[in-house]
Amino acid sequence: MFKSDSQLQLDVMEELKWVPGVDHEEIGVSAKDGVITLSGAVSSYSAKLLAEQAARRVKGVRAIAEELQVRYPFQAKSSDPEIAKRIADILEWDSLVPHDKINVTVENAVVHLRGDVEWHYQKDLAFKDASKISGVLRVDNWINVKPSVSTADVEQRIEQAFERQADLEAEMLTVRTDGRKIILEGTVSTWGKRGIAERAAWAAPGVTQIEDKLVVS
Repeated sequence: MFKSDSQLQLDVMEELKWVPGVDHEEIGVSAKDGVITLSGAVSSYSAKLLAEQAARRVKGVRAIAEELQVRYPFQAKSSDPEIAKRIADILEWDSLVPHDKINVTVENAVVHLRGDVEWHYQKDLAFKDASKISGVLRVDNWINVKPSVSTADVEQRIEQAFERQADLEAEMLTVRTDGRKIILEGTVSTWGKRGIAERAAWAAPGVTQIEDKLVVS
């Protein structure tokens, strides 16, 4: 069913109201030809990510132009060493992250993550952990994924993951490998299911890049 831009705008605004930790009243939403623009200010970098994820969940959204600014009202600015220490601490506390393989540097509240991990979820978790720290304006995630499994094994594991997902029509999806890149093809009924397929593929060991050619129809 086709949605008008005005209906899409209202749906995104309603979805933002359901996101804990996001002040929806501070976020402006506009829509044009299925493209959502988010503007305004949020209180943390993690809130910025949550707002974008909420907009992507709405059926009918084709793309997102994200213009949100991170502002920390009534809060003293954290120094770069303070931010770096907090990130190092939270990475060490996260048992799923190999903190000893990740280097953290902070410059003008912009975080740079570097290092080598074996799984993409470890790279993703490090990014999420760093994004939670107050005072962070941006996180640049340059962590490398260096797998120790064959591409054929990766392809098979992703196909099995698709079959386990109740919300996916696995028979409508195909997985191909091109070196360490995974290519997803086929059709899904919603953007939400496309996201489920992507997350399932990223969860496989050894995935370093995904080319999503899935069609929403």
